[in-house]
Amino acid sequence: MTKHAVLSGIIVEEETTFTLNELSQACGKPAEWILALVKEGVIEPVGYDQKQWHFRGYCLRRVRIVQRLEADLGLNLAGAALALELLEEVETLRNRIKFMEK
Repeated sequence: MTKHAVLSGIIVEEETTFTLNELSQACGKPAEWILALVKEGVIEPVGYDQKQWHFRGYCLRRVRIVQRLEADLGLNLAGAALALELLEEVETLRNRIKFMEK
């Protein structure tokens, strides 16, 4: 018997922005959790006043990765933030290697 995996995802344009509530709804987490991500430096809002904050499209990607790191590896928020930073550094280095090989 063949097993099939079903993948789902959301395509978000880089120019897309989310309010705090929209980002909270998109990831299924309370706004307080999003605020903790801001405090940890995982995502950066645009705007000065929290009521007027907007988050760029890439923030949703970062939030989803942190969610997976917490769920799959049992990392706390600080650990997930560090792992995310390292994953992005590896991705950057791989891209540089690809560019240099051309």
